[in-house]
Amino acid sequence: MTVREQAVEKIIERCCVLFGKKPEEINEDTRFIEDLGARSGNVSQMTNFLEDEFDVEISFMRFRRCPTIGLAADYIEELCEE
Repeated sequence: MTVREQAVEKIIERCCVLFGKKPEEINEDTRFIEDLGARSGNVSQMTNFLEDEFDVEISFMRFRRCPTIGLAADYIEELCEE
């Protein structure tokens, strides 16, 4: 499994906890704000979770600019490759 695939999996896993969704309701095209109603606190919890999972430092503002789960996974993959 690639880092990106792992990132998608972990983001979906965390979205289920944060937003009370089932995994099958969420995919790479799911939008954090429009589809899930994410707020700053949710983004902060997500970035903290992902920092622990991938041992990277995530810029809150940069992550927040990722509108979809897929783009967020791309960002995580970028960080892991540095």
